[in-house]
Amino acid sequence: MNRRTFLQLPAAAALAGVASAATVNKRDRMLAWLAGERLPNYTPAAFFLHFGDPYKAGVAAAQRHLEFFRKTDMDFLKIQFEQTYSRQEFLQKPADWSKLKLAKLDFYEPLLVTVRELVKAEKKNSLILMTLYSPFMCAGHCATAPVLLRHMEEDPEAVKKGLEILTESQLLFVKACIKEGVDGFYASTQGGEAKRMSRPELFTRYVKPFDLVSMKEAQAKCPFNILHVCDYVAPYSNYDAYYDYPGHVVNSNVKLTDHMVAGTEIAKRFNRPFMGGMDRHGIIGTGTPAQVEAEIRQVVKNAPPRFILGADCTVEADTSWDRLRHAIGVAHQVGA
Repeated sequence: MNRRTFLQLPAAAALAGVASAATVNKRDRMLAWLAGERLPNYTPAAFFLHFGDPYKAGVAAAQRHLEFFRKTDMDFLKIQFEQTYSRQEFLQKPADWSKLKLAKLDFYEPLLVTVRELVKAEKKNSLILMTLYSPFMCAGHCATAPVLLRHMEEDPEAVKKGLEILTESQLLFVKACIKEGVDGFYASTQGGEAKRMSRPELFTRYVKPFDLVSMKEAQAKCPFNILHVCDYVAPYSNYDAYYDYPGHVVNSNVKLTDHMVAGTEIAKRFNRPFMGGMDRHGIIGTGTPAQVEAEIRQVVKNAPPRFILGADCTVEADTSWDRLRHAIGVAHQVGA
């Protein structure tokens, strides 16, 4: 979205010379930021966590997401993806991947209920993003990651048939979410971690192409997509394989296998704003309020000009919401 397009949006006249970030709602403020507007003395911020079993999908999940969003005062609403595949016990050898059943929209309906409820409740005030796990990650849910990797090493062409089925299913879900009114996706990818696969071509030929299908659909249809290069399983030696992935913002860890990479360098290499800066296992979860504030001020000071404060991945589920509200409140008082 360029500046001219943005200035045609409602409330754009007020935002063109953003005098006070507090004078506009979160939706307009983030649209301004995405259009390239600076928010003086204000850094957008968001943290994510998983909710308990009663809040995985449906109306209960929507209520919990809304409660968390309003309690923490984060700058956009991200919906957790909890409609994951269950273990498919028949996946014993690579050839079995062709037997994977295509999950159609009825499979995703409980989570689509959550989407509808949140769009109805909050879209007028805030941007709403849906989380996506890559087809490779979904395949890991179906077979466990060790089994998936073993099958890919043995016969990647056979596993490819399953990845095609999972990608087709994911695209159905993405299109449905867009139709229901989401503003974008937080698209999580794995597979390119250091030493995760024995040969680089396994990622290039059998992971990346399937990652890109839904990501490209989202990029073409939505104003706000975040590429999340996820190191939950293992760290990365570099992010070279991901620089050409879609996404308006990139969220990744500044810690690589053998060195740190600055957020400014990540933003430069990906040619887009960076989100992150906080170690999900660090001070955000264990520090005193003073330590949290000091770290956030240092992170923002060293951040690229267009920056969203956040963690490198989902924070621990038992993290205090008050703690996260305090962290976000600090970010809202400082600017990169």
